[in-house]
Amino acid sequence: MNIFDIKDEKLSEELTTLLHSDKNIRIERIISDGQCSEKGFWYDQEENEWLVLIQGSAKLKFDDSRFDNEVILNAGDTLFIPAHCRHRVKYTSTVPKCIWVCIFYSE
Repeated sequence: MNIFDIKDEKLSEELTTLLHSDKNIRIERIISDGQCSEKGFWYDQEENEWLVLIQGSAKLKFDDSRFDNEVILNAGDTLFIPAHCRHRVKYTSTVPKCIWVCIFYSE
């Protein structure tokens, strides 16, 4: 698989592709095309998450004192989100689409 192999048409929802998983780790490629978290929704994950934004730009909002309220990500930026760190996606670019590689793992 090529990370940059994406469709040109508008995506009505995020496209998630599982790249690898075993009992302690999951690696996903996520394509976002303007999608963001629904109003009032917060991710509160059981797993740690390390991500890299391969293409595009995004803005994440945090409900956790370990982070600034909002974090802006551009292509090449990485971020570690500890388990149970409440966050939401506030913005993702459409031109170009966001390509994320996210590694979820538990200790």
